[in-house]
Amino acid sequence: MTLLAHVRRSKTSVLIGAAMLVTFVQGCGAAPVSRTVSLRMSGDPKDALVVVDDQTVGSLDMVATRGVALPAGKHFLTIQKAGYFPFDKILEVSPGDPPVKLDVRLVRFPE
Repeated sequence: MTLLAHVRRSKTSVLIGAAMLVTFVQGCGAAPVSRTVSLRMSGDPKDALVVVDDQTVGSLDMVATRGVALPAGKHFLTIQKAGYFPFDKILEVSPGDPPVKLDVRLVRFPE
């Protein structure tokens, strides 16, 4: 192989390597934005039911431990237990929002 052929081959290798590096770096942009937002709750009574958009998702204690993934949009949240006033809240979340953290203390009905 002549010196000129070797130089041309080296330049081609460098150009291909540079193109691959640029493609790799472009693909490594910011982390993708999550499509859901985590709902985390604490409060009492622990066995109160958490309902999101008319769907029971579990006890308050379970949601405190595991959380609930909320898709972007508006959601109607209810925490309820027999003998207590319910807690109602409308949540509106967008992709990339931080976790929603709520502390809910249900109030007993008067005797």
